Amino acid sequence: MKKLIRFFLRNIPRKYLQMIVFFAMKIVKIFYLGNRVKCPICNKHYRKFLPYGYVISRENALCPNCLSLERHRLLWLFLKEKTDFFTKKRKFLHIAPELCFIKYFRKLENLEYTTADLESPWADVYLNVENMPFSDESFDIIMANHILEHVENLDMALKEIYRILKKDGMAILISPINSSREKTYEDKTITDPLEREKHFGQKDHLRVFGQDYAKILQRDGVEIFEDKFIETIKKEDIIRYSLADADNLNMETYIYGARKL
Repeated sequence: MKKLIRFFLRNIPRKYLQMIVFFAMKIVKIFYLGNRVKCPICNKHYRKFLPYGYVISRENALCPNCLSLERHRLLWLFLKEKTDFFTKKRKFLHIAPELCFIKYFRKLENLEYTTADLESPWADVYLNVENMPFSDESFDIIMANHILEHVENLDMALKEIYRILKKDGMAILISPINSSREKTYEDKTITDPLEREKHFGQKDHLRVFGQDYAKILQRDGVEIFEDKFIETIKKEDIIRYSLADADNLNMETYIYGARKL
């Protein structure tokens, strides 16, 4: 199973991948029935989750029902317990929408929900995050997770996100972080996909964020937050929901984002 998942991740374009996996899981999840782990998003429980990873497979990572990963389940709990996301009326832009969230977000009557992506079949609007077709201060909430490591011009992408965010609005900007790196690493001369995978972890990654991630996000007019929400969750719940390695919590498991001043 690990080798099969890794093959799909590395060789099938993202715009098709989620659709293929979604239908494949209808069969696979039958073999994972049980009650040792639970997904807080879809509320389904299994004997374990599936492995997942482009280069190194993480055990117990992928929910076979809604396709959530550790970061998605953690973010769902964060939104429920630390924000008014599920109750207050908001205009919400979801960039590169994760399939595990879409149908649940669409059901929320308090949200005016828009999905956007460069090529995803789930997108309402097709766009490049470096030049978005929205007027200034259009959205109360913007979610752009695991996006910033892909963009060519990081500065332009952040400027655009903050431009269309309303004052007092929140942008959730979770990215993969290598907490052993003091500074973010990128090299624009590396263009070969295999070399990018070697240096940045994936063929379509252009950088590896380090301990300076919060500083990287900072721009005039916004306040960056690094929320250690996971440290407030009971160890047994971290294990039950498979949110992270319960004995090794660090900045890679924190929630990052910006609030517009």
